Amino acid sequence: MTEIGGFAGALAMLLDREEREVVLGDLAEGGMSSWQGSFEIAGLLVRRQVTLLQSWRTWAAGVGLALPASFLLMGASVAVSQAGVQVLSGHLETEMFLLLSRLLLLAAWAWTCGFVVVKLSRKTVWMSLLLCLSPCLFCLSRFRIESLSRLSLLLFLIPAAFGARSALRVMRVDKLLAAGIAVVVVASTVVMQIHGGGYRMPQLFLMWPACYVLSSSYKFQLPFHIEKGTAQ
Repeated sequence: MTEIGGFAGALAMLLDREEREVVLGDLAEGGMSSWQGSFEIAGLLVRRQVTLLQSWRTWAAGVGLALPASFLLMGASVAVSQAGVQVLSGHLETEMFLLLSRLLLLAAWAWTCGFVVVKLSRKTVWMSLLLCLSPCLFCLSRFRIESLSRLSLLLFLIPAAFGARSALRVMRVDKLLAAGIAVVVVASTVVMQIHGGGYRMPQLFLMWPACYVLSSSYKFQLPFHIEKGTAQ
């Protein structure tokens, strides 16, 4: 038996731990070289991804959430940045409150979106990432607000990354925390729509990930909730 390492070993790291040990063991017993093992593992990974791409959860996470949310969150990021410019310009009383409100809402929107994208399709998160970053690159190339940096479009990426990381680490958010997040997001979004603040009706779309986080914190689930061991 020869030990499979090198590039094949690196590719095998993309497999689950138990599956990785079985695959590497089979390849070693077959006497395959590192390059032969690489082709075998790469083929397995490709077939696995093709199968996952046939699941509706993959498209719900990518096309249904990551893609449209990226446009909306970029708009919210610009609104936060503009409020920050107003504060720095000396309008401290009303603009400071507006800045903090927008910043909190942006963080909550982005965190819940990142969390739900990973929950819906954990193993094809690369597709959701591409569908999120593509609009970002498109808008960065066409950004024309002189008072703001182009990076102001991307403020949402930090809380979104934390949300995705949280989804990878925990299976279910604490009920009280989930309820608090849902209340903050829904109430703040509705208030922003009523009183203006630079937001438009499409931002209402960003409420549903918070509602999903709340529903998934209970034992009863929405039909598309992913239980442990079936996440994709």
